[in-house]
Amino acid sequence: MAGLSQLFPMRTAFVLFSCVAGFLLATAAPAQPSSEIVVMVDNKATPIDIAVTGGDLQLVNLARLAFNAHGRYRLVGAGSSPKYTLNFTLVAPNQVQVDITGNLLHSSLIAPGADKSDALLRAADAAVKATSHLKGFFASKLAFVGKRGGVTEIYTSNLFVTDKVLGVTSDRKQLMFPRWSPNGADIIYTSLKTGAPDVVLIDLAPPYHRTNIASFKGTNGDARFSPDGRHIAMVLSGEGSTEIYVSDARGGGIARKTHSPEAKSSPCFSPDSTEIIFAMETGPHLYRMPVAGGTPQLLSTGLSYNYYAEPDWSRGDPGKIAFTVGVGGNHYQVFAGKLNGQEITDAKRVSEKVGSQDAQEPVWLADGRHLVCTAKLTGDRSSLWLVDTETLKATQLTRPDGPNGFGACSEASVLDP
Repeated sequence: MAGLSQLFPMRTAFVLFSCVAGFLLATAAPAQPSSEIVVMVDNKATPIDIAVTGGDLQLVNLARLAFNAHGRYRLVGAGSSPKYTLNFTLVAPNQVQVDITGNLLHSSLIAPGADKSDALLRAADAAVKATSHLKGFFASKLAFVGKRGGVTEIYTSNLFVTDKVLGVTSDRKQLMFPRWSPNGADIIYTSLKTGAPDVVLIDLAPPYHRTNIASFKGTNGDARFSPDGRHIAMVLSGEGSTEIYVSDARGGGIARKTHSPEAKSSPCFSPDSTEIIFAMETGPHLYRMPVAGGTPQLLSTGLSYNYYAEPDWSRGDPGKIAFTVGVGGNHYQVFAGKLNGQEITDAKRVSEKVGSQDAQEPVWLADGRHLVCTAKLTGDRSSLWLVDTETLKATQLTRPDGPNGFGACSEASVLDP
């Protein structure tokens, strides 16, 4: 990039990032579709029974998968008396109509999508909002690191990984930390294709043009866009210690924001793009500072652990933060709490129902209630899970084994609907 060579000399050596290698996924075999299902919403007040109907069994089955993963919903027997009935109809190849009836409500809307599955998920999001007033997240997109045949690449899919898992890189070298741009047009990631870690931006429109954002000596990585799409935060070590730097959205105007010998990682912007939270040794612990720079302020958690990393600041609920905690014995779990100034209050473990001793790499979904994290399974295997941080309900999104298995996956990034 123009002007970057004046900041650091060209690379003469490199330091490999310490990271959890990504693995590609295999989806669980879908449940047999039915023409009608009933779900019950746990509204913390009066539960709401909802019947889901439709003539297209593939769409009904996807609706079942989505509502069953939502912490406000529970699948119940078809003999229940629904408060609302949701009828999904395919009205065009990429448009689904949802009719909502019951409880003095009659509403119809048509949701367009990239295909009929995407349209169904968008229509289901609209139904969630109409019946529970929660913001939808079903139509989110995933990017993640996958490992197949010993090779790591970046893949994208819908949230439930039901179809169109797309490989967007062909580096055939270790890579990590994929992050969506806010508009979904690009993904920024760290690649070792040259033998050393570079920050690379890939345009998701074919032919997938790549731009090197940072290729200095030392480490270049942990890059992430600001929610407003105007800036990129990253970790570089070209001046000796690992420091937080911020550039514009194309890697220009890069500027150092921290100044200390302690190792730093995982910079995450605030929802309004004015602040950054990151992890810093010793510990590590979490720190907060303005994007413009200044003295980082330690975030207290009220917990008795000594390892806090991988923060994610909720966009759907700016008062919430999720992070990874070392819980002892070289094991890790995901916690979430409320962010109040320099304190994280009411922090609790939210990954206890994930089917693994280790859960990490949390990333919030659009409703500010659910998140996706990585579970490390036995051996060299991992999978993605969806977690409701209120009920602690956990749903496995991907499976590393099976007749159509792709391996395992990790390091998810979420693009909001």
